[in-house]
Amino acid sequence: MPRDPLIGLVGKPSSGKSTTLNSLTDATSKVGNFPFTTIDPQRAIGYLQIDCACARYNLTDRCKPNYGGCVNGRRSVPIELLDVAGLVPGAHEGKGLGNKFLDDLRHADALIHVVDVSGTTDAEGKATRGYDPSVDIEWLRGEIVRWILGNLMEKWGSIKRRHVAVKANAVDTLQGQLSGYGSTSTVVARCLDKMQLKDPLETWNDATIEKFVNTFTDEKFPTVLALNKIDHPDADRNIAKIAKMQDPQRIVLCSAISEVFLRRLAKQKYIRYTEGAEYVDAREDLIEAGEEDGGGLKEMDEKLKTRIENLKDMVLYRFGSTGVVQVLGKAADLLGLVPVFPVRNVHTFGSGSASASAVFRDCVLVKKNSTVADIARKVMGDAPIAYVEGAGGTRVAEDQVVAVGKNDILSFKVGR
Repeated sequence: MPRDPLIGLVGKPSSGKSTTLNSLTDATSKVGNFPFTTIDPQRAIGYLQIDCACARYNLTDRCKPNYGGCVNGRRSVPIELLDVAGLVPGAHEGKGLGNKFLDDLRHADALIHVVDVSGTTDAEGKATRGYDPSVDIEWLRGEIVRWILGNLMEKWGSIKRRHVAVKANAVDTLQGQLSGYGSTSTVVARCLDKMQLKDPLETWNDATIEKFVNTFTDEKFPTVLALNKIDHPDADRNIAKIAKMQDPQRIVLCSAISEVFLRRLAKQKYIRYTEGAEYVDAREDLIEAGEEDGGGLKEMDEKLKTRIENLKDMVLYRFGSTGVVQVLGKAADLLGLVPVFPVRNVHTFGSGSASASAVFRDCVLVKKNSTVADIARKVMGDAPIAYVEGAGGTRVAEDQVVAVGKNDILSFKVGR
């Protein structure tokens, strides 16, 4: 099944980006009994947790996804991740791996910026103390803005002359220049609507162009701020400062190394843990809860018990989770992703033969405001569609918009 959109992970060296990427892709507990898949050295498959349609119809025991997993109506859907390398100040000038960083970046639909909120690494990732991590957030966005703005301003004179000569509209002219950044005409139109500009493009001054680029950056690269290393003593002060400066709806507090540690212990049968959960159960906890064999878990030594208790106090009880699963969920929220379930039979929700009992085998993630026709192209390619049915066998028009619980279970009937 299609795996787009693409989520890019960015972060300076030693911010915990690699650990975060590993924790997003290494699913080891009940929700994710499936392998970590690497596409190439920079791309991998992560798993976004969503509410599955099987829960609506009390079919959780028969839900068997072709990809990912589903436990009690909580489904893990594959989503492609991009490790964007080379983030250093001056990237837009080609410093470090700047050119590669920006070239990789343009493919992403949304970004997760992993920020070392402990303040123990400087702008280049070297060990220090008392560094202000809010600076990292500002210069990441600044690098992107200056990259786009520099390219646009360099050619603005010829852009303006051609715009006037061919009597083009602003959307077409700007999209012609921004397509290399993964833009679409829809994105450009949204930017212009948000700015509410009345002035024709040929009269724009430098300030207007810069304002447009800022708006375009926010629209094309919505960014989640993953404030990592929240268990460090200096983190609280920095979190409070960043929360005042940035939109709280884009912030997720996380401890990637804690998540990796808990998943490893779960895999080794020392604890029972579901990724993203608030609670961890050890052998004695399960025995106390009535499981005589302690869930088959191993006995931990005192040193390991102490580490678990400290992690609970510093991360799970204080913040409600390690935050790693929530990071990917926040990125999906920024994109307005809608899970859609293509099925063959809209009465049984099966996708195979009439005798197959498994339901909701497939799930695709689409952006908000996608239509049934968009889904048809995504799932069926160029196959001719005679008509589309929704849950219960109702006909669905191809111009209908899909949303959670609305036109999100679809069967495509091929023909002319």
